[in-house]
Parts: sequence; structure tokens; C-alpha cells
Amino acid sequence: MSASEYHFSEESPSVIEFNTLRQSVGWPWLNDTLADSALDNSLYLIAVRDHHGLVGLARLVGDGAMYFYIQDFMIKPSHQGKGLGDQLMCHLEDYLRSNAAEGATIGLFAAQNKEAFYQRHGFIERTGDPWGHGMCKFV
Repeated sequence: MSASEYHFSEESPSVIEFNTLRQSVGWPWLNDTLADSALDNSLYLIAVRDHHGLVGLARLVGDGAMYFYIQDFMIKPSHQGKGLGDQLMCHLEDYLRSNAAEGATIGLFAAQNKEAFYQRHGFIERTGDPWGHGMCKFV
């Protein structure tokens, strides 16, 4: 499939589309209320579709001033390796250039074995020095 057969949009996917994409990358299905609220509360969302439907998504969440986090950065496995991730990241970076002031932090949790992708886009691994290790808690 050529790049021209993909369409990028800031239109939020349906909860079913979102969860179906999540499952395609090995992530769990979320209950409808949680998924709907998460999508609605995104600072910015960029979706990529082909003629069959949603094949990729990336969201920014945070306070919109000091902290921005990249969440739910997903490309359906059958569409990986076609440059869609780089294009999604370009959309995120365009938004951040316009909305993140000097001194803001842009964070993310990279999926396992995807660290090199984010490093290509200027992200660094937190090794513990000098800021400590990144941590999370699941509810």
C-alpha cells in the first residue's frame, strides 16, 4: 500500500475502533466508559486510516503547559514498517512546537523493543542519572 492510500486526521476513532487497534498490538480491551473518556480527554489526537479503517493512532495527554505525554502510539502490525510511525510523530511534533513552551517536558513509556524509534526522534532513556528511573502504577 502506498503512502497516498493513507489519510491522517485529528478525528477521534470510535471506542470499538480504538479497542480493536489496541488488541492488534497486544494491548488489553478497555471498558467503553474508560476508553471513551480517555479519547475525549486527549490534548491532541492523530489517527491514520486506510480504506478499511483505523490502522494507527497517537495521543498527547497532560496539563497542556508543563507536561505532555505521548500515549497510545500504535500502528496495526500489518501496516508497520511503512513510515506511518514517523508521520504520526511529525504530527505530534508539529502540535508540540505550537503548544509546548520552553521548559516543558515531553514524556512517554516506550513499548518493549520500540526504544530505538523514539531515540530517532530525540527521546532519551532515563537510566536513573540524574532524574531517577521512570515508574508507573496500574490500577
